[in-house]
Amino acid sequence: MARTKVKQVLLSAALVGTAGSLAGLGTYASWTDSSAASASISSGTVDISLGSSGSADNRLTIGASGLVPGDSLQRRVEVTNGGSADLASVTLTTTASTSSLLDTDATGGLQMKIERCGGALGWRESASTPYTYTCDASAAGDDLGTRSTVLAERAIIGSSLSLTGMLALTAAGIDDMVVTVRLPDSTGTSLQGKSSTIQYDFAGTQRAGVGK
Repeated sequence: MARTKVKQVLLSAALVGTAGSLAGLGTYASWTDSSAASASISSGTVDISLGSSGSADNRLTIGASGLVPGDSLQRRVEVTNGGSADLASVTLTTTASTSSLLDTDATGGLQMKIERCGGALGWRESASTPYTYTCDASAAGDDLGTRSTVLAERAIIGSSLSLTGMLALTAAGIDDMVVTVRLPDSTGTSLQGKSSTIQYDFAGTQRAGVGK
């Protein structure tokens, strides 16, 4: 009886030893290595802004009254690309918050022309006749009409009017512009005593995506 117990104990020990040997077969050393890199990625900004309202850089908020056929008014405005991204386009949408035949009559109503001054000093506002402008190329006050470029010309109300050749398409670019609004010589008597309030909305659209 004692001999049988001894055999059982030895057999158990052998089984335990075998299991330990099998477990050891699944254990091995792992060699590892790693390397890392980092890069800063940031987004650009799209920002179109006008000069301060009512200032010499933005006269668009100043109205006029008593117009008769053949009269016109000029208002200067600077449009600046204050963002970090170039633009695909700059457009102008004009609407009438107070409407009349002055803005709904596309032929006899108000007509608009937008010009950019390419002179070194931009548009010079007359001291004697308010809100009239000349395009100056030098401090001498040269009036060089050839340096002004017509960006658009049409009836005063329009949606997403494309302004071609804008300097503001480039980041930090500035366009010095004069908006001329005119009541045509042929305007009929039905437009007498009318009043409209015109709003000018400039919009910049980002350039197309590119590989970086």
